[in-house]
Amino acid sequence: MPSDTAKGFLAALVVVACWTGFNLVSRFGSTASFTPFDLAALRYGVSATLTLPFFFRYVPIRDWPRHAVLATFAGLGYGIFVYSGFSYAPAAHAGLFVNGGIPFWTVVIAAVLAGFHIARQTLLALLLSSSGLVLIGFHSLAAPAVAGQWIGDVLFLAAALCWAIFGLLMRRWGIKPQHCILGIAAFSVVTYMPVYLLWLPSELASASWGAIALQAVYQGIVAALLAAGMYSYASQKIGACEASMMLALVPALTAIGGFFILDEALSLVTGIGVVIVSLGALLGAMPSNTLQRFASRRYR
Repeated sequence: MPSDTAKGFLAALVVVACWTGFNLVSRFGSTASFTPFDLAALRYGVSATLTLPFFFRYVPIRDWPRHAVLATFAGLGYGIFVYSGFSYAPAAHAGLFVNGGIPFWTVVIAAVLAGFHIARQTLLALLLSSSGLVLIGFHSLAAPAVAGQWIGDVLFLAAALCWAIFGLLMRRWGIKPQHCILGIAAFSVVTYMPVYLLWLPSELASASWGAIALQAVYQGIVAALLAAGMYSYASQKIGACEASMMLALVPALTAIGGFFILDEALSLVTGIGVVIVSLGALLGAMPSNTLQRFASRRYR
């Protein structure tokens, strides 16, 4: 029977796979026939359609205020910021600033709340992952900037901050992962859809059915339900800092996937960055006393 740590680790790997695809699918949608508001509507509309009956049945009314707060960050805040960012900056930047920003913000917030007492292993993992991310993003970030690209980067960092707050609050309040995704879907759609339908710009009518189906499935099911649920589960089992650290693998896997699937170049610098990020992410996901136990055995 797998331990809770192993289960949390596997759940975090599922999140990594989901978000690697999310960056590519969302960038495609933002540069095709969709506005950022269309993508958010598909995310909230599809996920809520599937989950609302279960929300009313299984989530007690006394817990609704906390679910509303979580939806503000992991639903509306994250979704609007990240989809708007894809309109300005490429998917590679999302991998760096969102998936690299989440562990950074999580560790920073956790350190502030703990009076800046944070495990050395977590700090080392963050430093390793950050160094690798800089190497992976070197060519992308050093390339001639497109007008307004910095706006997308700022929006990605804001999205990362929202998700980091969500992860910490969800673990602090001890909300069940399955209830967590139900609450995010319910409160996001109730808050967002009336505004979207009445006032926000949309290009949904001009999109093909195939493109709509792709975005609906990925945004509303894979990203909103599967990835969010697995991240909540991983945060419960191995901790918010450890779960967020695994997301540093997303830019690395995106680079590797681009090499094998899209025939994109994979430089030596990027390859070294992939190895460093992987080491940092794995170290960050391990129990906080792993290094101490290894050292005690090594010098016993």
